[in-house]
Amino acid sequence: MVLIIVIAGLALIAGLAANRYLRPRLVDEDDAGMGVKDLVGPLLTLTVLLLAFTLVTASGSYGKAEVASRGEARALDHLVEISEYTPDAPKARIQADAVCYARAVRTQEWPAMADGHSSSAPSLWSTDLRRTFRELDGKSSFGMLVSADNKRSEEREERLTQSTASVPDAILAFLLITLTITVVALGVCLPRRHNRGQILALVVITALLTSALCIIRDVDRPFGGLTSVDPTAIAETERQATRDYDAHRALASLPCDNNGNRKES
Repeated sequence: MVLIIVIAGLALIAGLAANRYLRPRLVDEDDAGMGVKDLVGPLLTLTVLLLAFTLVTASGSYGKAEVASRGEARALDHLVEISEYTPDAPKARIQADAVCYARAVRTQEWPAMADGHSSSAPSLWSTDLRRTFRELDGKSSFGMLVSADNKRSEEREERLTQSTASVPDAILAFLLITLTITVVALGVCLPRRHNRGQILALVVITALLTSALCIIRDVDRPFGGLTSVDPTAIAETERQATRDYDAHRALASLPCDNNGNRKES
């Protein structure tokens, strides 16, 4: 994002410099130049392109990431609720694994997703869950537990998929080059005198286009930008699962620490 702002600022300076030193060699001296209304055409063309990427691609990825995060939390919560209908021993392990899984997602995988990566910590507890499910094969709750866990796994996979950028770097680079060329070209076309209004319009256009690119860059990384998706849903599921576990046994007996790492035996 900083690179986008720096290049846009340099493009604006280059455009104004070209207007002062290059324009007299290319066109006859005049006072009219390009009017402010004439700048609207290129602005609209590029703005529509940028908004299309922002609304269709980046915003879509952001929305899917948020939906997947909530869906994963709901599936995990549903799994904990179903465990209440199992015998005490597997119920304790399922609830403990659910708490540890939520902690691992919240404290380890969420920060890793800011860079488009995942964490192996949650997988440790999902594997433990499936081991416990095998003990319940043939029980009435077995099918419901497996279904809830499959839903949790699908939503996690979708969340991890959306954590990576959906707009390729090549397209972002193309848009940045387009912005630079547009700003420099508009700067060349400005009149050299009586041009305060046109310069102000060019500065506003540059700011708007730069903001559009920054929005694309930020929203396209839903777990690492200024408008990132927070682990609110999984944190709430962790709180409820912890409450259910603590109602029958001490939290000190959990097999993980506060970060979802397995305790040493």
